[in-house]
Amino acid sequence: MTNENSIVNKREGELLLNVDNLRVEIDQRHGKLIPVDGVSFQINAGEIVGVVGESGAGKSITGAAIIGLLERPARIAGGQVSLLGQRIDNLPLSDLKKIRGRQIGTIFQDPLTSLNPLQRIGDQLAETALTHLPITRSEARKRALAALEDVGIPGAAQRLDAYPHEFSGGMRQRVVIALALIAEPSLVIADEPTTALDVSVQAQILTLLKDLCSKRGMGVMLITHDMGVIAETTDKVAVLYAGRIAEIGPTASVMQAPMHPYTEGLMGATPSATRRQGERLQQIPGSMPNLRNATVGCAFAARCQHVMPSCIDARPPLLVRDGHEVACYLHDANVTPAGLSAIPSSLNDAGDKR
Repeated sequence: MTNENSIVNKREGELLLNVDNLRVEIDQRHGKLIPVDGVSFQINAGEIVGVVGESGAGKSITGAAIIGLLERPARIAGGQVSLLGQRIDNLPLSDLKKIRGRQIGTIFQDPLTSLNPLQRIGDQLAETALTHLPITRSEARKRALAALEDVGIPGAAQRLDAYPHEFSGGMRQRVVIALALIAEPSLVIADEPTTALDVSVQAQILTLLKDLCSKRGMGVMLITHDMGVIAETTDKVAVLYAGRIAEIGPTASVMQAPMHPYTEGLMGATPSATRRQGERLQQIPGSMPNLRNATVGCAFAARCQHVMPSCIDARPPLLVRDGHEVACYLHDANVTPAGLSAIPSSLNDAGDKR
């Protein structure tokens, strides 16, 4: 791609994305669902920020809200999203379409749904470039070739005229990455980009993302449910639970000293080469709470073995502890722990009933 060095020099260390107290609501006949409930985080140039959690934690819908792809009846009900200092959550659709692809690239989970099976790969890449950049068709063709080379497609010149079905799953995912990057965006949102790939191809894709992030100085929001991917790929991590941030901070700090019981549970459920032979993976009892209307206290209370009355009475704030932030009363010096006997039995059973 062109002018890579100028992009790095211009953006290195710059604040790209600021998500401030984002709230998403889905109106329903008998109330509303709140899949994103006060989420805040930032992404700087050259930084990969992981967003991790179980299915239903609010990861993908947070990404969709950022780029204005929420489908009705879902809507942003509060907070702000800013890109390079400009608020974008309140822009009209016509302006948002100009930002998507040009300033924010998106890598979706399934490459087959991102590619037109009836159109040659080179034409799809060139069309995307022409849509977002003031270039000629011949220049778009050259840029398409460079994009395939950048993502490591062998024999890129010959593969430009191939159709998606002529590529393997890993190669199709590389093409999707090329589509997301062809207009040289400042930010890329990658939603589970390696879920359907085998382990070796997954490692190649993640290495590719890290290399491109470093070379271009772009920021990446990496959505995943895999703590192993988080540990290997990201600079910072936000642990989401029921639409709220449970823990956030530098990946090394969070992984080495997890403080929220949910983060500890996710790590305990992740396979690791350091586990002793025969050691079982941990389980988090219960399931994600009902997202209809906001929970007054901690959303994880019904599944937490450390639950105490304060967890039921009020939502725990994010506290700075050991180099990162955690939303848990276990680390609040102003809260005195109490036994489980103080918690209504109906709450302790709630996780299994939902």
